[in-house]
Amino acid sequence: MIGWGFRAAGVPGAVARKVVIGVIGGQRPPPERREHAEAVGRLVAQAGAVLVCGGLGGVMEDACRGAKSAGGLTVGILPGADRAEANPFVDVAVVTGMGTARNVIVVRTADALVAVDGSFGTLSEIAHALDQGKRVISLGSWDLAAAGVDPARILTARTPEEAVRLALAEASRGQP
Repeated sequence: MIGWGFRAAGVPGAVARKVVIGVIGGQRPPPERREHAEAVGRLVAQAGAVLVCGGLGGVMEDACRGAKSAGGLTVGILPGADRAEANPFVDVAVVTGMGTARNVIVVRTADALVAVDGSFGTLSEIAHALDQGKRVISLGSWDLAAAGVDPARILTARTPEEAVRLALAEASRGQP
């Protein structure tokens, strides 16, 4: 465990806040991307970070499964109002009843984001992240350079290890 966390500098008795890595992606990814999502989740947990996602199936479930296999903490921000919608690997299910508007909460909660595969919901999360000045690490997700997005704002990773390394570095960028 690397033990990533932000220090609560100057606050007597304060506990360091854990880094939160968001994993975003589609509900029906191909098998290779499912394996990538699970590996990302496992590596996030091994680094001592918390995993946040949309809490449903596909990439979200695979990432949570990976995190749980390494003893990590998982948070699912659910679109509906029923805690039972969460995949079985979510520790903390946040019910919103907000539909896809919950994507903003996932993005705002994360210190850094890894996008694995993905469809239009993932694209909206990427857009929200970029709008908030957050860079996104893409592991086989949307290629937005052709749409005019500055390539420096979406970092491309070739492996789960590289994706998590970049996400942890991004999370610490600009933090105390």
